[in-house]
Amino acid sequence: MRTWQVGDVMTTDVATVTEDTPYRDIIDVVTDWQISAVPVVDTFGYVRGVVSESDLLLKVEMIGDEPAHRIFERRRRRRDRVKADAAIARDLMTSPAITTLASTPLVSAAKLMHTENVKRLPVVDDLGRIIGIVTRGDLLKVHLRPDVDIQCDVGEEVLRKVLAVRDGQVRLYVTDGVVRLAGRVQRRSTAQLAGKLATQVGGVVEVRNELEYDLDDTVYAELGPPAGTPIAIA
Repeated sequence: MRTWQVGDVMTTDVATVTEDTPYRDIIDVVTDWQISAVPVVDTFGYVRGVVSESDLLLKVEMIGDEPAHRIFERRRRRRDRVKADAAIARDLMTSPAITTLASTPLVSAAKLMHTENVKRLPVVDDLGRIIGIVTRGDLLKVHLRPDVDIQCDVGEEVLRKVLAVRDGQVRLYVTDGVVRLAGRVQRRSTAQLAGKLATQVGGVVEVRNELEYDLDDTVYAELGPPAGTPIAIA
């Protein structure tokens, strides 16, 4: 079953700066491209860091502040002061950059953004060279898929190819990304798996699994083998 990946939604036309790009030029790039951060790359395209609006605003935020001479000044505060005094991308950027691959599933990319508290991820190839960028908004593009496409994927990839359900055995409806499964299958495990796999189809918002079944085969799985059944040992 096909899983939507970062490469399906990422932007390939990426604005970048080099480590020696001056502060004012970085602002020009961010403003002209209407973006909130820009990757910093070397001459070979390897991502060295990211300069965000937050990094750039430190120079504005700390204008007029007296240099601190506190012995126990927090590490983050010291780092912010260094960035506030920075004149080029090398001293402004957050490094190392949090990156991802084009083959990363959208779910994994979303979890990475949440864990690292970032709004975008530079997309790199296997060698670490930039090939695109993906934002939170890009990850939501999968939910713009037409209902008819979602219905085709659930019907073909899940019901026919994976579960080998006969035509007409399951009724499938999709409205605004909400999938409804109705009908009757032989086993309870098949009904459960149909609902689980349908949730993994790109663009599915919710699955309403109304499938009925003839045999509850999950009971036998919970009971395990009968007492005295020989167990093969490899």
